[in-house]
Amino acid sequence: MGFFRDVSLPAVTAGFVAVLVGFTSSVAIVFQAATALGATPEQISSWMWALGLGMGLCSAVPSLVLRKPVMVAWSTPGAAVLATAAAAGGFTLAQATGAFIVCALLMTLAGATGWFERVMDRIPMPIASALLAGVLARFGMDAFLAARTALALVLLMLLAYLAGRRWWPRYAVPGVLAAGTAFAAASGQLHLAGVSLSLTMPVFVMPEFTLAAAVSLALPLFVVTMASQNLPGVAAIRAAGYQMPISKIITLTGVVTLLLAPFGAFALNLSAITAAICMGREAHEDPAKRYTAAVACGLIYIVIGLFGAAVTGVLTAFPRELVVAVAGLALLGSIGGGLAVALKDELHREAALITFLVTLSGVSLAGIGSAFWGVVAGALTWGVQSWRRHA
Repeated sequence: MGFFRDVSLPAVTAGFVAVLVGFTSSVAIVFQAATALGATPEQISSWMWALGLGMGLCSAVPSLVLRKPVMVAWSTPGAAVLATAAAAGGFTLAQATGAFIVCALLMTLAGATGWFERVMDRIPMPIASALLAGVLARFGMDAFLAARTALALVLLMLLAYLAGRRWWPRYAVPGVLAAGTAFAAASGQLHLAGVSLSLTMPVFVMPEFTLAAAVSLALPLFVVTMASQNLPGVAAIRAAGYQMPISKIITLTGVVTLLLAPFGAFALNLSAITAAICMGREAHEDPAKRYTAAVACGLIYIVIGLFGAAVTGVLTAFPRELVVAVAGLALLGSIGGGLAVALKDELHREAALITFLVTLSGVSLAGIGSAFWGVVAGALTWGVQSWRRHA
């Protein structure tokens, strides 16, 4: 099989780092959303089962079929919307499950009709690249801000990265992860006590459909997932130079969300941050073989789904500073590449720079994240400049 011939240690490491970063950075928000909806511990484990299987299958299968890195994640801003709306509106888990299904139908419709891909095709490449750089740059900044609380750990990982880039570039990120893990273990910062291996059992929740839940949960969940997650996700794909059937992948995420919604899959979407990790040169020097990193990531997600409690314990055992440092260092190439493309063309430079700064600012308006508003600001700037030139 071609996958076993193409796979390599850096690719598997990139897949693991993607899971580590994506999972540990937002799993608390997912738990908060489930708890706000009144989920029991068994139902929260079922959410991990559904989300793990959904992300894993939507990442691994298309990547194997297309031989390109397709990365799917849960909607982090969507989970935040659920947690806030559930606390304010007093919705039950059954009503929320009905809202998940409505959102999944809207996502499927957006993919099947192709309207989302048509919108993305109209965004100039420099603006798309600036959007991606703005999304990723925050992780790069956090890597060095972590030195405030873990200076020795961050310095060691930075030195490991620089040494790796100089003498063994293909293994720079695995070296960073190994050095950070060894230091954390030696200094007692790796907390693996209490991790037990047990299969997670899915729990079916009968959906209840109400107009209030559709308006207050389903619609905001759909909007933030498309604007704050799928939009930068497509930008990551384009910036990495891959051509993919975006509409079909969006449709796939909608259908899988629909099937797994009764078990806790609230929204699946294209990833940007973890995608950049698996689409960069750190995953593989050959772009044609980087799909193996996405497949590895997908397989790990499936394991998370099957052994939710145990794997959650392992992943959350890593110190926060280690996670943000390895993420920031692994994304340096993608951040630099995005900025290079964004600022290369003088015609689009100002619009791209405004896109980058608004996205990096983290500003959130009407519950929609800065990625969307960055594109709006950049497109507005580009439109005004184009009108001025043709006036």
